[in-house]
Amino acid sequence: MSEDRIDVHSHFFGGVVGQWFERARYRAMGGFRLPPWSSEAALEFMERRGISTQLLSLPMAFGVTSKDPGFAARFARQVNEAYAGLIKERPDRFGAFAAVPMDTPDHALAEIEYALDTLGLDGVLLTSNAQGHYFGGPFHEPILAELARRKVPVFVHPEDCPHVEELGFGRASAVVEFPFDTARTVTNAIYRGVFQRHPDLTLILAHCGGVLPTLGWRISALSMLRGPEDANIDSAHIAGVLGGLYYDTALAGSRNSLQPTLTVTTPDHLLFGSDWPAAPEPVIADNIDNLDCFEGLTGTQRAAINRTNASALFPRLG
Repeated sequence: MSEDRIDVHSHFFGGVVGQWFERARYRAMGGFRLPPWSSEAALEFMERRGISTQLLSLPMAFGVTSKDPGFAARFARQVNEAYAGLIKERPDRFGAFAAVPMDTPDHALAEIEYALDTLGLDGVLLTSNAQGHYFGGPFHEPILAELARRKVPVFVHPEDCPHVEELGFGRASAVVEFPFDTARTVTNAIYRGVFQRHPDLTLILAHCGGVLPTLGWRISALSMLRGPEDANIDSAHIAGVLGGLYYDTALAGSRNSLQPTLTVTTPDHLLFGSDWPAAPEPVIADNIDNLDCFEGLTGTQRAAINRTNASALFPRLG
């Protein structure tokens, strides 16, 4: 078992986040029960699973609320300052993707600047949609432009789509809706020309991109079926974009996910992820076993997925 994994997909539910969950009576995410979080529990989990460092994130988009218009910006700032405190105490064990308020693009840009330039966080988290705004639309354009200009790693985590009540059939979103929404937002970004305008955009897709790799050939081959607002793209452009994305192995370490992913990209674009503590630890353990036993990787490639691919993206953790 590897003893020095860098986990790019682990969640922070402590401090101000846990307090907010308690006030809001928020008990589950994607169907998973949210357990109490502490740095001690995180370190104990890392020791059990051979993880040297976790990159923390809060996989939620905080947008407009009529009861408290300033909530999104204030809450994101509190979360990011909590990250900075954890990293200051244990820079060897924790990193973080900045939380971003998604009520307005201006608020998002202001927090990105503060989180990266003042707090020195390692990257930025964006959800697959923010109150129905998807990558490729006007809401995200200035945000993605700035992130591309900075060449900062962006962790893309799925969020419920606006129609989840109808499309989810009452099931937890972690079953199929989350994987679909990741593919939805990235496909829209490709077709709307986001990667043509911003070729330096560095995206890390949770769960091996959901269903995106499986649909990769189809999305590319049918590029002639563009909509009226789509960019002038072709199959070669789409293949290049899919190959340049990064994909984490959280809940996606089996051959069912890895084989399609390795048809659209190369092993150096895979990163280890656990999805702790949202995913139950027995599920995480099975997923790690699947990754360790996958016959489509060499030992050197597997070691790179566990650590060195991530350390190339995040030199501070190297």
